[in-house]
This record gives sequence, C-alpha cells and structure tokens, in this order.
Amino acid sequence: MEVIESGFGPLIQPPDINAFREWNRLKPKGLLDKRMSEAEAVRRFIHSGDYIGTELYGTVRCPMSLVNEIVRQGVKDLRIAGQGVFELDMLLAAHLVKALDITYIGLEVYGVSECLRREVESGRVETCVDWSNAGITWRFKAAAMGVPFLPVRSMLGSDTLKYSAAKVVKCPFTGDPIALLPALILDVGLIHVHRADKYGNAQIDGISGFAAEMARASRRLIISTEEIVDTEFIRQKPDRTIIPYYLVDAVVEAPFGSHPGEMCYLYRRDEAQIKSWVEAAKEENTAQAYLEKYIYGVKDHQEYLDLIGADRLQALRYERGQS
Repeated sequence: MEVIESGFGPLIQPPDINAFREWNRLKPKGLLDKRMSEAEAVRRFIHSGDYIGTELYGTVRCPMSLVNEIVRQGVKDLRIAGQGVFELDMLLAAHLVKALDITYIGLEVYGVSECLRREVESGRVETCVDWSNAGITWRFKAAAMGVPFLPVRSMLGSDTLKYSAAKVVKCPFTGDPIALLPALILDVGLIHVHRADKYGNAQIDGISGFAAEMARASRRLIISTEEIVDTEFIRQKPDRTIIPYYLVDAVVEAPFGSHPGEMCYLYRRDEAQIKSWVEAAKEENTAQAYLEKYIYGVKDHQEYLDLIGADRLQALRYERGQS
C-alpha cells in the first residue's frame, strides 16, 4: 500500500502481534482461584516501565482502588493509554508517568488537568502522542483481533492524526485515503466491573465501554469488582459476561472501587470529593497533601473507605428503581 501521510508522534508501544498471540496461547486456561488484594495484584503484575491502560471514560467505572495502590507502591516510569480523568490525574500527581498515548485527561466540567500540564512542562512526562477516543479503542480492538492495524476513517483530515503515530495509505481496493491505526498491546490492563466470580468471569451493567476490547489486548489483566459472586450466579446471565475468566490474572473485591467515580445503577459520583481534588490539584504542594491524606496515609482500600465515611458513601447509593 502506498503511504500518503504519517503522523509524527512516536509509537510508544510497537505491536508484536505474533508474540502476543503466543503469550495468550500459553496463559493457563484452568479454573483457578484468582482472588487477591490490591496490594498483591499490583506487586505481582505491575512493574516500573510497564505500559498500562485503564477503562472507562470520565469518572465512570474508573479502577480507583487499583490506581491508588499503584500510587501507594510508587510504581515508576509508567507508559499509559490516557483516556480517563480522575485515576490518571492521581498517577500524574504522584510523578509516576513517563509517556502517554493520550486522548483526553481533564476534570470535565472543571477544566483541563493541572497535573498533566505540570508533568509535561517539567519534562517528567517525556512523550505525549495524540489519538481520538475512538482511535485508541480501535487500537485495542486490533490487538484483540490479532492483527497489526485496523483501517478506519477516524482522524482523517485532522491535527489529531498529525500528532499521532497513525499512517494514511491509499486503499488497494478503492484508491481512497484510509487511516491505519496500529494495534496497542498492554502489559497490564485495569478494569473495574460490577461483579465477578473468583475465577475472573466478569459482568458489567450499563455501558460496557471498551472493556471487551481492552481485556483482550492485555498481557496481564487485573479485575476489581464491586462484589465477588458465586459462579452459578454468573451462569444465570451468561450474556452479561463481558470478560471471560481465561483473560484474567487477578480478581480484587473492591466495594466502592470506583469512588469518587460512579457505578451505573449502584452509586453516583462524589461531586464534593472531586471538587476537593480540583482545588488541591491547582498547586503542587496541595496536590501532594491530598495524596498524603487519601492514598499514602491509608494502608489499603478499606481504610480509604473508612476515611471517606460509611454515611457519606451510603448517601451516594441509588435507591432501588433509580438510575
């Protein structure tokens, strides 16, 4: 195919599809009990320099208990698929990020991320490569399909493509320009779900986002879940099982694991907590004080929930029948 245009962003995580396919063939397929704490999951599966990804957008189903543990353990020089809000701000504030394949990092109605600005301007984040939200999701889909790229129309004619690592080629069938998005294989994927069994069969209520694609694009996959349920319960509604057990390496039970983010049908996002972070994030010293109070100063997710308070958490829950 004739290459018409190339984005000038570097390819942070070049895809080795054949090696990834072999990795997946060798992953154990037995029904193993994968329950563990956040601390054990992070210690076993996430290492300095790894390329990690979080799912979903905004503050919806963000894997906060896992990200807080990464910050607590100080896993450095991470390369990240950046498309979240709150959880990625925590990693940036803790100075743990080296490179970003970025779609958007900000605080939504509260404006852009002050932590991202500081980390890029300081040089601690060495590389930022632009992608559209759809574009980075399709990169996961390519990896999940076992192909090195996907042809799409997304990003054609935009500066997003210019600052990406995508290529535009002349379609061999029509002669029209088409963008090629390279597959994105994660060293570790982090996904928060509504329920899972001890083996890793995971179900999501409401918007499923790109969980199916990202789970299948991850060498290692850590699932945090609002509750661990019996396998027979999972089997009652098999169509809800977005992520099958054989993709999963760790299952972490984490009620309110998305806090201060939200979980569809379970609880709202904690607007007051998010506002407190927005104010704290404006300056380096106040951002560090926030991390000290809510992450470094507690030993685990349960102590974090105790700090937030049971009454406050209960007030965030949806009443039956609300959505």
